[in-house]
Amino acid sequence: MRLSIVIVNYNVKYFLEQCLESVFGSKHNVEVSDGSSSDAIELEVFVVDNASVDGSVEMVREKYPQVHLIANDDNVGFAKANNQALRLCTGDLILLLNPDTVVEHDTFSKCVAFFASHPDCGGLGVKMINGEGTYLKESKRGFPTPEAAFFKISGLIRLFPHSRRIAAYYMGHLDDEETNPIDILPGAFLMISREALDKVGLLDEAYFMYGEDIDFSWRIKLAGFENYYYPDARIIHYKGESTKHGSMNYVYTFYNAMSIFVQHYFSGTQARWFNLLLHLAIWARAGMAWLRRVLLAVALPVLDWGVAFGGFVALKHLWATHWASNAAYYPPQYTWIVIPVYILVLMLCSWLYGGYEKPVRLGRIIKGMAIGCGLLLVFYSLLDESQRYSRVLLLLGCGWTLVSSLGIRAVLSLLRVPGYDLRPRRARTCIVVGGEEESERVTQLYRSLGSTRIETVTDTGIDVNRLYDTIRYHNADEVVFCSKDLPIQDIISTMTALGSLSGRHRQVEYKIAPTDSSFIIGSNSIHRTEDLYTEELRTIADPLNRRNKRLLDVGSALLLILLTPVLLPFQRHRRSYLPHCWQVLIGKKSWVGVAHADTNREKSPSAIRDGIFAPEDALTRRSSALSPELKQRLHLRYLRNYKLTTDLQILFMNIFRI
Repeated sequence: MRLSIVIVNYNVKYFLEQCLESVFGSKHNVEVSDGSSSDAIELEVFVVDNASVDGSVEMVREKYPQVHLIANDDNVGFAKANNQALRLCTGDLILLLNPDTVVEHDTFSKCVAFFASHPDCGGLGVKMINGEGTYLKESKRGFPTPEAAFFKISGLIRLFPHSRRIAAYYMGHLDDEETNPIDILPGAFLMISREALDKVGLLDEAYFMYGEDIDFSWRIKLAGFENYYYPDARIIHYKGESTKHGSMNYVYTFYNAMSIFVQHYFSGTQARWFNLLLHLAIWARAGMAWLRRVLLAVALPVLDWGVAFGGFVALKHLWATHWASNAAYYPPQYTWIVIPVYILVLMLCSWLYGGYEKPVRLGRIIKGMAIGCGLLLVFYSLLDESQRYSRVLLLLGCGWTLVSSLGIRAVLSLLRVPGYDLRPRRARTCIVVGGEEESERVTQLYRSLGSTRIETVTDTGIDVNRLYDTIRYHNADEVVFCSKDLPIQDIISTMTALGSLSGRHRQVEYKIAPTDSSFIIGSNSIHRTEDLYTEELRTIADPLNRRNKRLLDVGSALLLILLTPVLLPFQRHRRSYLPHCWQVLIGKKSWVGVAHADTNREKSPSAIRDGIFAPEDALTRRSSALSPELKQRLHLRYLRNYKLTTDLQILFMNIFRI
């Protein structure tokens, strides 16, 4: 029995490595009903890489030479990439598998045995859980009728998760622990028989990212086969998608995919109404999500500005009354133009220094506003005498703006608003579960990251109750399982059991340390790797980003040259100040660059210049203390999620190190 596995990868190197480790570490014998063993499963693994820039191709070539690797020069999409490998597959069964998955050691053997005992089975899906041990309801889905789609998009499905009608999209009326025929299989794990594939054909390449699994699954049923949900076989699916569900890019891609599906399987009035429903519902939901993000983004700055302005005006009134004995001493333009400009400069400096980032750091706000106040004083001294209203008022207003900003965050902290907790931060506690040797290796890896307290449970046989008591006793934040010592099915079972025991207690994060690897994969951590792959891509190679970056370099270099008399005395390296400004101005260097050896420079040679500073210079800790691997991750994130404000922030934070 030959099983062909097709994995499409796009910039998820660490997920892919763990996925391949679990695939080749799986059990390759099929147990039949009488307990004997049938022929061994022969694996044929294809990895199709869609022009990744994170070293995925090099990793596969080095660590898994037995893999059939197809390295595309462009991102051709999920459907087309799968088809490239499907045309080459020779297996009796074919599995489409996401790279952000981990399979149990007997997942394949159970699935092969299921096909053997169910001749009507054309497609098979398994029980999926996420990185926190929670069941993923998309493990089984129904046909997306207009009604089912409406209940999902509108959110009503959350109110009635087990209704046959309202929860039809996820077939919520079916028991999660029972095998049943279903309509739609998940694209993360979709196994199909050779007979069904020959009748159904390849994936529809009209779909780029979403919808191809729905279309493929439905064609399997139309060909006369059944799709089954089989919960006895399980996988972990981290769900590392390439777009944010609230983003306009996601809306466009998802809506376009659903429109293609509607055109294929609906007709006439029904198709028009379905398209209209999808169009209105999806865009309304995305619009609300976008509006919510905008309101949350501007709420704190607006509050800061309002309180600061009120205090500034009050100070002006008191100063004019008691010092000049004339409440109308200052002209209206001072109130409505000068004061707002003062506040905006202070807030901008605070923002550039990270004062509006979460979690909140008061030191960033203080440093940013201190620099802002200094800049205001410098420009104040350059003004004509008639434009100098009051240096004392400027200083008092800067002080009030700082105090009010800190006070607002203190109130938010008292209200327990997420991201604004000012209480002393305790060191995170991590429990490492595995054999003695591997636990020590993972412990050393964690200690190299710092600010983590480690407890170890050196046991290759997991006692769930004992582990739960250990978590509660140490008030642990995360649990790391060593996959070298622990079977994946034990890890999955433990995560699920711990989740049910925890109840209302604080959620613990679960992670897996792959064998002999220098990374840890999990769900939520400050040193996670998956956040490199879930953000919407805004690469530095984009022509607009390249142009804006160059404009920023030229404009800031000219400004810094003009400010040489003011800034040069404060420079740590005075001799390099003007040469660096000149090199950036003529395009020989950029203010922020990356290490070429770490970033696959041949992918975009014209987009990357040598930098005066590097992405790690945005951190408060010394860059020399960072490991080469962490620097590489920071460089990759900078390239893949480029923002103009990142360059501006790094330049501002290192303004005296030019």
